[in-house]
Amino acid sequence: MDRRCPDCGVTMEPVKLRTNEGFKLQINTDERREGLLGSLGLTENHSVEGRLCPECGLVRGYADIDEE
Repeated sequence: MDRRCPDCGVTMEPVKLRTNEGFKLQINTDERREGLLGSLGLTENHSVEGRLCPECGLVRGYADIDEE
């Protein structure tokens, strides 16, 4: 998806967002997982896509959430 900087209006470039240990960033929601994992109380995790504005340096993270 083409994301635009809210400040500059230019197309933001994809970047990798990682922790110091090299792990990808994820968000955890209160939404229960389906199946056995959900019955054990585990919740949904979603990966985070990073975007960088080449003009002003703004970095944003967008969660990969399926729209239903």
